[in-house]
Amino acid sequence: MPPRKRHSKKHNDGDKVDTDKGKGKDEGSGVPRILVPDETSSSGPPSGDTSAASSTLHTPMGTPFPVTGEGQPQSRNLRQRFAEMTRDIGKAGEELSVRIRRKADGNFKVVAPGTPYDEIELHDIDHPSHKKHHAGHQEKQAGWKKWFVGRRVLFPLAFLLGMAAVWTATQPDLLGGEMTDLWPMLQSDMSNFLGNMSMLDSAKKAIFETRDFTVGDSLHQELGLAAKHPVIMMPGVVTSGLESWSTDPIARSWFRLRLWGTSTMIRAVLTDKERWVEAMAIDLETGLDPPGHRVRAAQGLDAASEFIQGYWVWQKVVQNLATIGYDPSNMDLAAYDWRVAFYNLEVRDAYLSRLKDRIELMHKLSGEKVVLVSHSMGGSLMLYFLKWVEAKPDALGFGGGGGPRWVEDHLEAWVNVAGTLLGVPKAMTAFMSGEMRDTVEINPLGSYVLEKFFCRKERADLFRRWPGASSMYMKGGERIWGDLDGAPDDPANATDTYGRFFSFRETASTSEKDMNRSTIYPNLTAEETVPYILEHTSDTYQRMFESNYSVGFETDPRQLRKNAKDHSKWSNPLEVELPQAPSMKIYCLYGHGKETERAYWYVKGEYEEGEGRDAPDSQCDVGDSGCERTPGDFPLARNHRIDNDVTVKGTRPEVRSGVKFSDGDGTIATASLGAMCVRGWKGKTKWNPAGVKPEALDLRGGALTSDHVDILGSSPLNEAILKIVGGRGDLVKPHIGSDIERYVEKMKWD
Repeated sequence: MPPRKRHSKKHNDGDKVDTDKGKGKDEGSGVPRILVPDETSSSGPPSGDTSAASSTLHTPMGTPFPVTGEGQPQSRNLRQRFAEMTRDIGKAGEELSVRIRRKADGNFKVVAPGTPYDEIELHDIDHPSHKKHHAGHQEKQAGWKKWFVGRRVLFPLAFLLGMAAVWTATQPDLLGGEMTDLWPMLQSDMSNFLGNMSMLDSAKKAIFETRDFTVGDSLHQELGLAAKHPVIMMPGVVTSGLESWSTDPIARSWFRLRLWGTSTMIRAVLTDKERWVEAMAIDLETGLDPPGHRVRAAQGLDAASEFIQGYWVWQKVVQNLATIGYDPSNMDLAAYDWRVAFYNLEVRDAYLSRLKDRIELMHKLSGEKVVLVSHSMGGSLMLYFLKWVEAKPDALGFGGGGGPRWVEDHLEAWVNVAGTLLGVPKAMTAFMSGEMRDTVEINPLGSYVLEKFFCRKERADLFRRWPGASSMYMKGGERIWGDLDGAPDDPANATDTYGRFFSFRETASTSEKDMNRSTIYPNLTAEETVPYILEHTSDTYQRMFESNYSVGFETDPRQLRKNAKDHSKWSNPLEVELPQAPSMKIYCLYGHGKETERAYWYVKGEYEEGEGRDAPDSQCDVGDSGCERTPGDFPLARNHRIDNDVTVKGTRPEVRSGVKFSDGDGTIATASLGAMCVRGWKGKTKWNPAGVKPEALDLRGGALTSDHVDILGSSPLNEAILKIVGGRGDLVKPHIGSDIERYVEKMKWD
């Protein structure tokens, strides 16, 4: 059948071609259709072509304009051929009028009646010149975006620098003559700074990558271990979060914010150090809150799970306990305000009463005895609690009133992790001069900034305003810590001794030859150091210490029994007896093998006004430069600091930056960590007449980390805790890897 011829001038209604000016739009399309049939297309396709017929329409000047379907122009071709169409319109004749009109939205449209471009907006047309302009615009926009991203980085940096500038402007002494030496220090320490930042980042990643429940899972699968005894954990010093509850105007902006243990602490110290110190300091006259402030310990498992976001403390222990069935109904963390003396924890917060009630409730609900797990200074507080809960209330009502059977009836075990039972050497220097190894071995730039921002005297003053921390004074005197002739924990072939706890020089020097009889003052043993420190503190601090703590050594059984009524003795295991609880077990778990502070070289500086030594007749505070003092009132206190110029190579023990190092967990010496479990409480002794069974387990190294805090995440420690609380404490075997047994044999116990 021959193909049907198509007549170019016959179309369906609505498709009729209209060449009149201003006509020819499709109904509803709004698009002009000025279409002229091609001459070659009027008679159809060439002879013999069996393909479908197609019409090629032209503009008035003959430019081909393909159509599809029912003659609708292809929008893609319209855009591609804009340049040609514009040229054709210019040649079409005078009857065509082309204008560009600006719209209200800022875009432009073409007004060209009778052309395909009438009412077309310019931003829809893909014109070469438009492409060029658009490309330039995109490039500018990309540059702007890059700049904006830079601003996102720079704005926080600029804010921090601005804050630093404001603070610097308010510190007139900060930019003194020493600034000339700051740039060389900055250059030399920048590589260390960047390296430390990388290490912190790696450590943080490692923390989250190793966040697992492996220990609990394996014990649950291997032994069928499940929750049995309720658990209460007692954290150590500085690891409990502290939050502000004061609504006084001076502290209202901090209401319910944590002033210790979170990033809020850092922000508060940097922006308002004086107010933060005021809030964190305890009033030594009352032992309670300073006026205008009310800071309390955070509560619940989160109170000490982490110290600042991302750095765990008790988190690993909680995770593994959860794998064998523990939750808040049978597990709790007894957080406390570690700044406050143990006695005042009960007076102000009823802490000991609440702990007693919690233990009794857990015991009643579960039908099982409770396991107590303490860490660091929590060990000293736990011992204090065991004496308080037995004690008959005194005239002031202080005492738990539980009687001699309470501990035996309610407690299954006490797990003492890295306890401060016999004291911490670095605590002595903190109270003496506000220093420890961490501050004397800091790099020059860090030391400069630290001293300018928070100097030694300020740090020492703040430490002394934390009465709770004074429980960490070294206990036992020369019997435990040695004398000028030697110490039980001296290394073999020693050339020096830890017994000389404080050694003094008149002035600092970098030359070892200056350390001779004329410059070295009499050394002090640990026993002599305690009164020496107290002599250099305020009268209020001395009264606080004497009324709350004791550091002696008692061997008389009658006096030990009397001390059960003297609360100042209760935190010293050498002056009190363990409870009458023969079935209770004590586990001492601690690390060793890490370099730990043990004794110090000190230098005496200039005389200065002693803290709290105002003359009664002075007319103003001694800190006032214009103060008129009474005749004969002279400064009697001397400035002290660790002599970090003393580094003697090849000695035993090693001396570096004024510090003598021994074995320990990096914070507490092994002699303090293990002596009571290995010897003082072993069997029926003067301090353990009931024969409570203590076991010692010291840990070391690597993934089995022995660090003072990291030990809480170690696998052996978590295994031991889970076995004890799961009723399989018999599987926890004593293990001694340190030299503690040699140390205790040299201590004088009789």
